[in-house]
Amino acid sequence: MKQIIWVALLVASVSAQAQQPSSTSYFPPQGSWEHRAPATMGLRSDKLDAAIQFAIQNESKQSRNMDSAQWQSFGKEPYSDPVGALIDRADPSGIIIYKGYIVAEWGQPSRVDITNSVTKSFLSAVVGVAVDKGLIRSVYDTVAAYMPPIEIFHPGQATEIITPFASAHNRQLTWEVMLRQTSDWEGTLWGKPDWADRPDSNFSSWKTRPRHAPGTVWKYNDTRVNALALAATSVWRQPLPQILKQYIMEPIGASTTWRWMGYNNAWIVLDGQPVQSVSGGGHYGGGMYINAYDMGRFGLLTLHRGIWNGNRLLSEQWVKQSLTPTTANTGYGYMNWFLNTDHKLATKAPVSSFIHIGNGANIIYVDPEHNLVAVVRWIESKAIGEMIGKLLEAIPEK
Repeated sequence: MKQIIWVALLVASVSAQAQQPSSTSYFPPQGSWEHRAPATMGLRSDKLDAAIQFAIQNESKQSRNMDSAQWQSFGKEPYSDPVGALIDRADPSGIIIYKGYIVAEWGQPSRVDITNSVTKSFLSAVVGVAVDKGLIRSVYDTVAAYMPPIEIFHPGQATEIITPFASAHNRQLTWEVMLRQTSDWEGTLWGKPDWADRPDSNFSSWKTRPRHAPGTVWKYNDTRVNALALAATSVWRQPLPQILKQYIMEPIGASTTWRWMGYNNAWIVLDGQPVQSVSGGGHYGGGMYINAYDMGRFGLLTLHRGIWNGNRLLSEQWVKQSLTPTTANTGYGYMNWFLNTDHKLATKAPVSSFIHIGNGANIIYVDPEHNLVAVVRWIESKAIGEMIGKLLEAIPEK
C-alpha cells in the first residue's frame, strides 16, 4: 500500500515539473506593467469578463471590517483576541496575467490589503533562500540544531528566555515537517498555545494527549508557523521582511508599499537589538499587507519555478520540493503551495496548477500549462474552483 501511495505522489510531482511556461514570457520591469487587450492575446473577452463578474458576485461574506471578519472566522476559539494589525479591507479586486502581460483587472488592485495566509508562501521563500545559501544545510536537519535560547524583548522588565524547540517532541522536528505543517509542534508562542489555533473538539485534554510522530498528521496551525518564522529569523539574524525585500521583492520589481508585520508582543533581542519576529498569517492580526500587482509578481516568480527574467531567485530543487505533495495531505506542498492533486482545488484546472491561498479568500492561482497567473481577492472560498474553471474557458484549446 505504501508503495502505491509513493508512486502516486511521484507521478503528481513529475506532472507538475513537466508543465513549464515558455522562456519567452514577458517580465514586467519595476514600476510598470504592460497591459494587453485579451483579443490580441487570443483570449475570449466575453469569457474573461464572465469569470471576473463571477468573482465579484461571489464576494466573501465576511465583513469588510477586519476585526469583525476575524471574529467570524476565529471568534469561538480560545485565546482568539487579535495581537497584530487589522485594517479594514476594500472591494473585491484582482488581476489576470497571461504570458506575463496583464489582460484584465478589476476593483482596486493597487490597494494594500491584508493577504492573510498567502504570507506563508513568502515565509517559505525566505526559508528557501536560507537553504539555497547554505545557512540551513538541509531541510531534514532538526530546527533545534539551529536555535539557541531566545531572549524576549520586554522594555523595562526582567529578561525572559524561551526555548521553543527544547521539548523531547520538538527536538525531533525538522524544517521539512514545519514547512509541511505536519510537525505537531507543542507549546505557546506570543501568548497563543498551539492547541488554541483551530482546536480539536477535545482540546481540553491537549496537555496529556500523545504527540503525533513528525510527518504523520497534517494540521493547519498559525502558532506553529510562527515558530517557524522565529526559527528563520534566528538563522538569518535579521528581520525577515529585510530578507524578503533583498532576495525576492526587489529582484521581481515589487513596489515599496508592501509591509510584513508581526504581533505587538513578538519582539526578541537579536545581536543586542530589538527585532520583531513576523507572523505567518493574519489569524491574530499582522502578516503580509500587499497589493494585487505585487502578489501577481510573486505568482509569476513561482510560475517560472523561481526564475525572474533569467535570474534564479529560488533554486529548482526548492520549487520541486514545494510542489511535491505532502504524504499526510496530498493537496499541500510546502507552506501554502496548495496543489491541484486529483483536481480537488479546481476540477477544470490542470493537476500541475497550484494556488497560494489565504483567508478571505485571497488567492494567487498559478497555471504553468496555460502560462497564467490570477490574483483574486475577497472571493468566497467555495467559489474559487468554479471561478478558475470560468477563467480557463477564455483560453482557446491548443
